[in-house]
Amino acid sequence: MQAKSRSMLVAALVTSAIALLDAGTGGRAILLGLLIVGPLLAAASLDAQHTAIIGLYALGLAVLLGILDGIVGTTDHLLGCLVVATGGALGAWGAHRRTQQEQLLLRVSRIAEVAQQTILRPIPPRMGRVALAVRYLSATEDALVGGDFYEVAVTRHGLRVLVGDVKGKGLEAVQLAALVLASFRAAAAHPGLVELAGELDHSIRPRLGEEDFVTAVLAQFSRHGELQLVNCGHPPPLRFRAGTVERLARAEPTTPLGLDPAPTIQRFTLVATDRVLLYTDGLVEARAPDGPPFELDGQVQAVGAAPSLGTALDGLVARLLDHAGGRLDDDLALVLAQPRL
Repeated sequence: MQAKSRSMLVAALVTSAIALLDAGTGGRAILLGLLIVGPLLAAASLDAQHTAIIGLYALGLAVLLGILDGIVGTTDHLLGCLVVATGGALGAWGAHRRTQQEQLLLRVSRIAEVAQQTILRPIPPRMGRVALAVRYLSATEDALVGGDFYEVAVTRHGLRVLVGDVKGKGLEAVQLAALVLASFRAAAAHPGLVELAGELDHSIRPRLGEEDFVTAVLAQFSRHGELQLVNCGHPPPLRFRAGTVERLARAEPTTPLGLDPAPTIQRFTLVATDRVLLYTDGLVEARAPDGPPFELDGQVQAVGAAPSLGTALDGLVARLLDHAGGRLDDDLALVLAQPRL
């Protein structure tokens, strides 16, 4: 409201200043045609109703200036008033069209935001016996999500976490990510992680092009401190323990989903103070403006020392953005988990 009032005031003051300048010349310089500036200025930021008010104000001043300049009723006066009236009408029409487009864009943005939030649902700070924190940054301007994704599900086997990355960007990547997430939600309680990975691979194959694929890592946090991983071409998770960082990769990852993966289960033992970070390659491929990549080992130590999981990820994201000059070239999904044994 304050912005609208300021715009209204500026347009009225500009119109008044032109009228005063014309009146101050004593009729030697007829400037009433310039009164069109006020309505056109109003059209740039005000709605049609307020623009029309400025237009009528400008037209009233044009009529008054004709009297003051001694040209009322002459051809020059009538043409000047016509110019001002036409400018006011065009300004109001332009303001109406702009307002319509802004409202349409706002509705589309709200729909897109709801759809994107449906794809990546909010994750509570604790699920079962595992504390969680998640962060997501889209590299696409004005988008909340891209081709990276995450999801969690509580099953009788323990908490299961999925983090993945669709090759490519844009709407096609978002659609494929949504398909993987829908398949995971439907099959998350499957007896084993290997079978679950096979189900995800089977569900997306009909939708993939010849060069498309999806990297993914599945993690299962059991109630007894065991962590199971199935890695399909994805960067290995990190375990933070007693000030050290370890890549959890005891076996070579299999091929990504969509490329006939043959995954195996990797097993690790966790203690109550361990933290496990699952991430996408936006973390390891971020580069500074002058070229150097983000040094993962040197930057993530604070993740294990931060007082809370949310603070840990906020610090990591801040370091990453600072390194990359404030903007990422790839999407980024982070899931930090800590078992409560």
